[in-house]
Amino acid sequence: MDFHLSPEIEDYRQRIRAFVEEHILPLEDDSANYDEHENIRLDVLDEMREKARSEGLWAFQMPRARGGREVGIVGMAALYEEMNRSIFGPVCFNSGAPDDGNMILLNKVGTDAQKDKWLQPIIDGRVRSAFVMTEADPGAGSDPAGMMKTTAEKQGDKWVVHGRKWFITGAEESTHFILIARTSDDPRKGLSAFMFHRDQPGWKIDRRIEIMGPEEHGGHCELSFDGLEIADEDRLMNVGDGLKATQIRLGTARLTHCMRWLGLAKRSMEIAQEYISRRRAFGKTLAENEVIQNMMGAVAMDIQVGRLLTMNAAWKLDQGDFARKEVSMAKIHVADTLHRAVDTAIQLNGARGYSKDTVLEWIYRYARQARLVDGASEVHKMVLSRFYAKEGNDFWSWGV
Repeated sequence: MDFHLSPEIEDYRQRIRAFVEEHILPLEDDSANYDEHENIRLDVLDEMREKARSEGLWAFQMPRARGGREVGIVGMAALYEEMNRSIFGPVCFNSGAPDDGNMILLNKVGTDAQKDKWLQPIIDGRVRSAFVMTEADPGAGSDPAGMMKTTAEKQGDKWVVHGRKWFITGAEESTHFILIARTSDDPRKGLSAFMFHRDQPGWKIDRRIEIMGPEEHGGHCELSFDGLEIADEDRLMNVGDGLKATQIRLGTARLTHCMRWLGLAKRSMEIAQEYISRRRAFGKTLAENEVIQNMMGAVAMDIQVGRLLTMNAAWKLDQGDFARKEVSMAKIHVADTLHRAVDTAIQLNGARGYSKDTVLEWIYRYARQARLVDGASEVHKMVLSRFYAKEGNDFWSWGV
């Protein structure tokens, strides 16, 4: 692949950088701009989203015909990284999780009628959405096909849902939901995907689960279903295609996490570099200390490796490849790199880094989830091991 960006993508990247610098970064310095869960306050977010949309910096992953910018996944990689220079960045451009992954899935597999009903309001920023798959033990986690307990039973022209879900990101603020439920005992075709609206009866949010934080808008919630009825016209794809829908969504969603995390890793380094360049000890700046140079250089290299892994996976996805092993490699490495970058930055900033005088402690707490969300690192390593066992030395093929 060619790592040069097109003039169009580079123009968007520079415009996003300027927007983040001028409008979003200043918000981080005022505690009044945070909600009670340490994310950007919703009324402030609405103002930023309107500014971004008015400047044409909106929904880069979506088709132009639906109000997006349709830049492709390689373009998204460059732009999402730039957005997440700020902890508040991606959601301001309608490029944050979980809406990002949900829009991509609906755009790929929805009928025109489903896109008009379920997708377009998310693109327009009128509603938020959630992906409802994960269940508490003994239900679905890393093995949804084998462990899913929530059921959808066909009754006439409707599906009736019973079960429980948990750690559903964004549920408290969501209006549109994508639900994965069991429709048969088939080991590969036993799951199906459905859409439902928050106003439909037969389900409820039992609790918002407290986490280490900070949190996405709408938190991470536990849901129960007791007779939710979903019309068959609101089923996504064919009966039995629920696992396929999940894989389509998570393939790109895992990589967009990496894109955003790289932005946070670079921000951590930026804060560290600014501090060590002016902080003096024992007659010289910290930046002149060889030990500290080694720490900074190692993280800088890890970030660049992560960017190359992410771009390689993005390019393969743009070519129509599933890029499963490339996405897994990026997910493992970038999750580790984000944690290493912010941990190093906190260490170099000392007590200042551990305090709330910078956003480093925010990023540090956020970074710990990176090795868990959308598949734990151990699961992705298992995926890579299976690829290697099957391919041998061709695991490292160039794809001529």
